[in-house]
Amino acid sequence: MEAMENMAFIASAVSLVTYFSGYMNFDLTKSANTLTNFMGTSFLLPIMGGFISDTFLSRFKTCIIFGFIELIGYALLTVQAHFDFMRPKMCPILGNNSQSNCESAHGGQAAILFSGLYLVALGTGGVKAALPALGADQFDKRDEREAPDLSSFFNWFLFSLTIGASFGVTFVVWVSVNQGWEWGFGICTVAILLAIFSLYLGRSNYRVYVPVGRSPVLRILQVFVATARNWRLSVPKNSGELYELHDKEAGPQGETLKRTDQFRFLDRAAIPKDSITHTTHPWHLCTMTQVEETKILMRMLPIIASTIFMNTCLAQLQTFSIQQGVTMEPHLGKFKVPASSIPVIPLIFMAILVPIYEKVFVPVARKMTGIPTGISHLQRIGVGLVLSIISMSIAGVIETKRKSVAIEHNMVDTNNIMNPLPMSVFWLGFQYAIFGAADMFTLVGLLEFFYSESSIGMKTLGTSISWCSLAFGYYTSTVVVEVVNKVSDGWLAGNNLNRDHLSYFYWLLAGLSAVNFGNYLYWAKWYKYKSVVIPKEDDK
Repeated sequence: MEAMENMAFIASAVSLVTYFSGYMNFDLTKSANTLTNFMGTSFLLPIMGGFISDTFLSRFKTCIIFGFIELIGYALLTVQAHFDFMRPKMCPILGNNSQSNCESAHGGQAAILFSGLYLVALGTGGVKAALPALGADQFDKRDEREAPDLSSFFNWFLFSLTIGASFGVTFVVWVSVNQGWEWGFGICTVAILLAIFSLYLGRSNYRVYVPVGRSPVLRILQVFVATARNWRLSVPKNSGELYELHDKEAGPQGETLKRTDQFRFLDRAAIPKDSITHTTHPWHLCTMTQVEETKILMRMLPIIASTIFMNTCLAQLQTFSIQQGVTMEPHLGKFKVPASSIPVIPLIFMAILVPIYEKVFVPVARKMTGIPTGISHLQRIGVGLVLSIISMSIAGVIETKRKSVAIEHNMVDTNNIMNPLPMSVFWLGFQYAIFGAADMFTLVGLLEFFYSESSIGMKTLGTSISWCSLAFGYYTSTVVVEVVNKVSDGWLAGNNLNRDHLSYFYWLLAGLSAVNFGNYLYWAKWYKYKSVVIPKEDDK
């Protein structure tokens, strides 16, 4: 399901910027911002999907229902792309011509476009929240011997995601560009239908976690309210004086978490004031495990915040780098490569790296570190952040090279896609390849980190939080572009990259990424992994 769903989603992500500018007549900045807003929403909505999955629906049902929502969104985009009256009249973008005299999509046309886009965003948000957790649920998390298998699942999950995306940015994008956007969106629609069907076929084989109707968000709020009610009480040093359920009372799916010293003020929520009964009101008194669940989430927030800027950099590779590719020589031999297909380079790189990482690096690193996953989750995320700095630095160098070619051939004042620069579009492959490796380390590191560290009742919400880094990265991209344009006298303000200063922007991102990495190192060192109380044999 992940391979086919991601094939559709990534094919749209890398090509929508040209669809917006070429078929909806948006200018370059609006096209880029519309895409990043759509992508940001797509990766923010997993929070809602995770909440629904952990509270009301099983992860399996969440994947099926939200898959159908995504299906409707792609079907709507297919219909709009097919019928001319649902789109504005096409406006050519040649030479120095501007889109200022062209009518962009508005009214009913814009309503159909954005309805389709955000149904896709809602659907993919639910799937991205529940699907990784559903797969990880098939392993016994209480058995340490299955820890390497769980880590392998996330690696192969990324591999499936990569294979699907590779097919999307090549075949689906080629169909969209050469056969028509209705065919491209149509393939996405069929892919989602097949994804839902394939997941449904395995319904009888899955280990399904059934939520008990206790909202993880509500449990966290209860801790803060109970803490406020007990604010004047002194926190005892002895953990035995704090309220906790025994293992049998917690239920077969429950787990008891050890008390930690961080955020000790929250321990007030577990201080009993009267005699304890099992009917204790949760807004007055919480278990120590419930308090620790809240602490875990609070410890996670600085980690996720430290990875946001990396995804701001990723957004540039899906917007401005695509626009760079449009101006460059697209041929590989006799075959013309669409600029939107250039992201296949990091995907191919990732598809090669994942098996090497899984079969070579992890076994070697495991022997050296003694860690079942080779390196810790936080170390893996850190490696990805360093690689993203390198990628942005290389992007600045490549853009400088591209502009020098434009100057050398007197093409600074042109932005003609029919007369591209005599510089191969595959020069962009360097920045894409390095960032692909960065994504392999960071994305899987985040998914595995949040799933492993979240309590049993918050697994889906945990994996959905990892996608939020992408969401805020795309939203931050929109803000960064607008701010840079205002304070830099328009580095990115024009419709002609040959006159803009995109290289300055890339180097700025590299510098800010380096600062962000220093911030990440602080919080990674500060973070304390959760510790589960292992019941004694006579308690089982």
